[in-house]
Amino acid sequence: MLDKNPDNVKLVFKNFPLRMHKSAAKAAAAALAAKEQGKFWEFHDKLFENSRALNDAKIQEIAEGLGLDMEKFNSDIESPAIQQLIVRDMTNGQEVGVRGTPAVYINGKQMKKRRSLEVFQEMIDAEVKKAK
Repeated sequence: MLDKNPDNVKLVFKNFPLRMHKSAAKAAAAALAAKEQGKFWEFHDKLFENSRALNDAKIQEIAEGLGLDMEKFNSDIESPAIQQLIVRDMTNGQEVGVRGTPAVYINGKQMKKRRSLEVFQEMIDAEVKKAK
């Protein structure tokens, strides 16, 4: 979708770690710490690949596997800036009615039902067409 519409589509990723997932908040902070070293999406993808076995040790293992500077990574996880960003994302999510993840919005409209990528593409194409 992004490749097809590079000038008209923007992906915005927000953190919304659910309390019922005991490692979610740490994982969110870790992904943002990885972003500080240019590895957000790689780290994100590894988190989801390992979601059933996620804990502090697995988060460290993923970071090491991606070749991150571990001292910087561990410092950044605890940084006030990253913690504030997560709080901001959570507040934004609550304000727009996010109750769980994943939550998908297209032009500010929440998609209430899970849909296929093809349906999302059709919806995005329609929004791009409206904007032109």
